[in-house]
Amino acid sequence: MKKAFTFYLLAFTFLLQTACKFNPDMQTPGESYLQGEWQQDSVTMQKQLVNYSLYNLKFNCDSFFVQIKTFSKANTGADSCTKSGQWTEYAKGVYDQKNDTLHVRGLFCNPDYSYKDPTGCFRSGVYEESFKVVKKTDSVVQFNPTSSVIAFSARLIKRSTCTPKPL
Repeated sequence: MKKAFTFYLLAFTFLLQTACKFNPDMQTPGESYLQGEWQQDSVTMQKQLVNYSLYNLKFNCDSFFVQIKTFSKANTGADSCTKSGQWTEYAKGVYDQKNDTLHVRGLFCNPDYSYKDPTGCFRSGVYEESFKVVKKTDSVVQFNPTSSVIAFSARLIKRSTCTPKPL
């Protein structure tokens, strides 16, 4: 009986030590080639598309901020929200990259980085997306969203360096 108790106590202690870990107290550096602001200027065949979006992405250490400008020729909602077929959404959060896949996860927010009221126009709550990333040059990256068949290229408009901050 004593051996069984000792075995279970050791197993429980091992599980506690390996299953739980403290969150880091500093921001992680992220991917050095992504640091800065990236702008998408156009979408392939955008004049023929009914809907398309243009991205402006900012990466700082392991954090991101994205501005998504959407253009639509179809009336999909109240004009007070779509403003004649054009609207902008924002999200912020953290990202990580494994091999060629960039995973971003955060929350929809306002342009001033404050969290978005869920009763407003368009999406609110969690923003999550994965991209296959191909670095074309030092200043051009191609993003292939897993939720879309339309890849887009973004050009670097402002380079920055990561200075990790305490969390």
